[in-house]
Amino acid sequence: MNRKRILVVDDNEVVVKALSIKLKSAGYDALQATDGSGAVSAARTEKPDLIILDINFPPDVGHGGGVPWDGFLIIEWLHRIDEAKKTPIIVITGGEPAKYKDRSLQAGAVAFFQKPINNEELLATIEKALGKPS
Repeated sequence: MNRKRILVVDDNEVVVKALSIKLKSAGYDALQATDGSGAVSAARTEKPDLIILDINFPPDVGHGGGVPWDGFLIIEWLHRIDEAKKTPIIVITGGEPAKYKDRSLQAGAVAFFQKPINNEELLATIEKALGKPS
C-alpha cells in the first residue's frame, strides 16, 4: 500500500520537525519546506497528497526568490499549478484565529488549526481530507 505524502510548510523548523515525526508515526511520508518557493517547488516535484501550511512567514523568510510570500500567496500559487490544484490544504497558525480562519477557508483551505495543534484532531482531519475512513 502506498503511503500518503504530506508536505509540511512552516518557517519554524521545530514545528516542521515535530509535525513530520507525528505524521511519520501515523503512517504518512512527510515532506518539508520552510518558505513559499520551497513549498511551490516541493508541490511540483513531489506531488504531495495533502499540504499543511503556516500562514505567517517573517519578512526575511517570506522573501525567498524575491517574492513576499505569506500563506495566502502560497495557497494562490498552489492553486495555479497542475500538480497541486486539487491538493487539500490545512492551514495552521500561531496568529489570531479571528483574523485568519475565514480568510483561510475562503482561499481554499479544507481546515484551520490554531497553534499549539491538537495532534489527534489534526490526524482525524487529515484522514477525512484524504478520504480515509476514520
